[in-house]
Amino acid sequence: MGKTTTAINLAAALAVGGLKILLIDIDPQGNASTGLGVGHERRNGGTYALLAGDTSLAAATLESSVENLTIIPAVADLIGADLEFAQTERREFLLRDALAQGCGADLVFIDCPPGLGLLTLNGLIAADAVLVPLQAEFFALEGISQLMRTIEMVNRSLNPRLELEGIVLTMTDKRNNLSEQVSTDVRGFFKDKVFDTAIPRNIRITEAPSHGIPVLLYDFRSAGAQAYLALAAEFLRRARSRRVIA
Repeated sequence: MGKTTTAINLAAALAVGGLKILLIDIDPQGNASTGLGVGHERRNGGTYALLAGDTSLAAATLESSVENLTIIPAVADLIGADLEFAQTERREFLLRDALAQGCGADLVFIDCPPGLGLLTLNGLIAADAVLVPLQAEFFALEGISQLMRTIEMVNRSLNPRLELEGIVLTMTDKRNNLSEQVSTDVRGFFKDKVFDTAIPRNIRITEAPSHGIPVLLYDFRSAGAQAYLALAAEFLRRARSRRVIA
């Protein structure tokens, strides 16, 4: 439970609160699209067609299973993006150029692939900030330093607006000593960049995507749903304190 789960459920929680949210799925696996009830038959060209310039931002945007939350879905054609767009002019800026058309959303979330390829680079260049869901497990710590170097590199050479929005601890378990130790270590190193709200291990969160809905719609009273509501409230407080959103 990491980036895609958080993208779906944080976006949904903010949308339920009344904000207009656009989620852009540029992960070829398309899990964010599936998790919001967008079947393959509805996706058409999705983000691939948008990056290729074959469709407009408005035409690529679909309604999701949540009111106020729209999505540009991912399609399997994205798998070959690194090769197919290799000779394309401004290939690193394709998503940013597409978003320049204007989407009418209050906030845009981009669910990137896990690796640092052309698609992730497009996401980082189009974004203003990076939100990092970090599993409270030992191996997750090994990847965080590489990610921080990547953010710094993109900020320095390609997108000076890019910054670390914060780190969200996920899959936490207060009964697990390792989980608690990882959480303590992360908070000790990253200080106030770590959100106070942590997302616990919760079976309802893992069940919800198979129904094509976020956990808020699947089981509103579950610990997972309540945690994402709390995360959305904290996210908004932080954003408003920095005047990112009114």
